[in-house]
Amino acid sequence: MAFYAAVSRAKAMSRAFSPILRCMSNVPENTVYGGPKTQSPDQRVTVTHLKQKHKKGEPITMVTAYDYPSAVHLDSAGIDICLVGDSAAMVVHGYDTTLPITLDEMLVHCRAVARGAKRPLLVGDLPFGSYESSSNQAVDSAVRVLKEGGMDAIKLEGGSPSRITAAKSVVEAGIAVMGHVGLTPQAISVLGGFRPQGRNVASAVKVVETALALQEVGCFSVVLECVPPPVAAAATSALQIPTIGIGAGPFCSGQVLVYHDLLGMMQHPHHAKVTPKFCKQFAHVGEVINKALVEYKEEVASGSFPGAAHSPYKISAAEVYGFLSELTKLGLDKAASAAAEAAEKISTSK
Repeated sequence: MAFYAAVSRAKAMSRAFSPILRCMSNVPENTVYGGPKTQSPDQRVTVTHLKQKHKKGEPITMVTAYDYPSAVHLDSAGIDICLVGDSAAMVVHGYDTTLPITLDEMLVHCRAVARGAKRPLLVGDLPFGSYESSSNQAVDSAVRVLKEGGMDAIKLEGGSPSRITAAKSVVEAGIAVMGHVGLTPQAISVLGGFRPQGRNVASAVKVVETALALQEVGCFSVVLECVPPPVAAAATSALQIPTIGIGAGPFCSGQVLVYHDLLGMMQHPHHAKVTPKFCKQFAHVGEVINKALVEYKEEVASGSFPGAAHSPYKISAAEVYGFLSELTKLGLDKAASAAAEAAEKISTSK
């Protein structure tokens, strides 16, 4: 009898504490163990979500961004994927190619973006020199991008058997990989510059074959850069994973542009030189920025900024009087006169 009484008390306690335990638990219901909660439109986009969009034929949106403010913009716009690209070397750091940027520098950009973008799938580029030496190097670099950079996946450029092998090793390490074929900027030494690919039979076939090889080793998506639309259409049709086009025409599963490029942010000579032909400027933010900077300079030079409206921190007349008295006691008569004159001007300019 004592045993059955104990069991009865235990069941009663379980019912009593059940609501509390549910509130305390961070394990989603109907799951085997803790992890990402059930996907909803207001939560992080996942690789599974992208597969579902691709299956339904819904276009995927991706934007390349490098810092917290741009990541917040992407978040509020509902962009599917935020790529932290090694193009930061050119767009942010002012280099002529993507080659100089290091993994440590990329991680700074990754962390900033991760703090700002709460909804998009976050993909970090493996920069040149961080994965070519061996599969172990590739895995180590990819692990850092997720652990230290806060990314959800990595992107690496395909094109050679060793890079395909690197992608395979990273996938087998449990890390989602986005491939990249066509114009691969890290290979400009071999390509002879930023040249479009797939413009002859051999090159076009190589684009499709490389994309298929990346799919075969487990990549969840492939970027097609600067290839003719028929080549992109062929690759997209041949693949079972989504293609993300950039300068590859309208027949891909999705599109990507660089944040600065699509906003028309950059007007100075360096960015005029590196902004690609395929980029549509959806705004002319750079012109607005330049105009604002010139106006700021002129208002500061004329003394019209800041006026009373932008000098919000007040001190009462009584406190001013006491302040002037203390300055006088300290022998700072000139400072006292300046303070008195400033208080008079601010009070009369309201």
